[in-house]
Amino acid sequence: MKLIELLDPEAVTVSIQSNNKEGVLSELVDLLVKSGSIKKAEKDMVLKKLKEREVLGSTGIGKGVGIPHAKCPFVKKMVAAIGISKEPVDFKSLDGEPTHIFFLLIAPGDNPGPHLKSLAKISRLLDDKFIRDRLRSAQDSAQVLKIIKDEEQKKLV
Repeated sequence: MKLIELLDPEAVTVSIQSNNKEGVLSELVDLLVKSGSIKKAEKDMVLKKLKEREVLGSTGIGKGVGIPHAKCPFVKKMVAAIGISKEPVDFKSLDGEPTHIFFLLIAPGDNPGPHLKSLAKISRLLDDKFIRDRLRSAQDSAQVLKIIKDEEQKKLV
């Protein structure tokens, strides 16, 4: 499965406004609600699962990247959202650096394989400084989606 297939254009933004982890998680989940990827009634449960996951260890992996993720049994298929923040966010990253790029992944609870594969693809994609710089300078969600699509076609991430 390609990452681009998990992303609804409505679930991508280049204007994250929050300056803390809880706010960013809420904005990302709001994108999933807006896109219809999850129901509004599921928002609080998704946020709860994300916060439970963060207690295990920060999903701020470093290099300005956060990959918050959780498994939610009521989600029928894996869904994702991307948020870019122009301002630095303290996401409690492993390297202590501020975070600007957030790639949210929500997966069904029954099959961990695709979830883990998608996390690995996201990590590989965002490990490239050139890609991170391009994402941070993207002007709109269409540009973000184009960058991801182009990179997946080039590298078969």
